Amino acid sequence: MRTWHRALLLGIFTLALCAAVETASAQSRSLAPERAAAVEDGVRAFTRTVAHDVTGEGPIAWRKHFADIPSFFMAVDGKLAFPSGAAAMAALPDVARAYKSIELRWGDDMRIDPLTADLAVVATSWHEILVDAAGKRMDESGYFTGTAEFRGGRWQFRNVHWSVAHPPAPTP
Repeated sequence: MRTWHRALLLGIFTLALCAAVETASAQSRSLAPERAAAVEDGVRAFTRTVAHDVTGEGPIAWRKHFADIPSFFMAVDGKLAFPSGAAAMAALPDVARAYKSIELRWGDDMRIDPLTADLAVVATSWHEILVDAAGKRMDESGYFTGTAEFRGGRWQFRNVHWSVAHPPAPTP
C-alpha cells in the first residue's frame, strides 16, 4: 500500500513539474504585445544608431555594437570571419586602417522578431559605400541577419551574418 501512495505522489509531482516547465517555456516563447512592441522599438533605434555610428566613425564603431563575449561570432558569405567577441575586437583596428570610410544604410525591409525581453532577431537588406585606404570606392549590397541582445543597459549584436548580393550567373 505504501508503494502505491509513493507512486501516486511521484506521479502528481511529475505532472505538476511538467506543467510548470511548460508554462515557463510558453512564456519565453511569446511576449505580451506591448512588451514585444517595446523590444522592437528598442532594437529599431539600436540599428539606426549602428548605421549612424559606423557611417560617422568608420569600422571602429563596431566595437560598441558587437558584444565582446565568447559566444559572439560573425560570418560573411557563409564563412566564419570572427569566432568570438575577442577576435572581433582584436581585428577591428586593422579593419579600420583598411577603410577610410564606410556609409552603412539598412534597407526599408527590416524585420525584427522579438524572442524575449532581451533577445531579438534582426534581418534586413543593406548597402555600403566603402572607401579603402588607397581611396578606391566600392559599393556593396546584400542581406544581414543578427541576434540583438540587451545587456549592460544597451542593445548589442550577439552574432551577425552578412551576405553580399551577387549578380545572377548568366544562363548558358
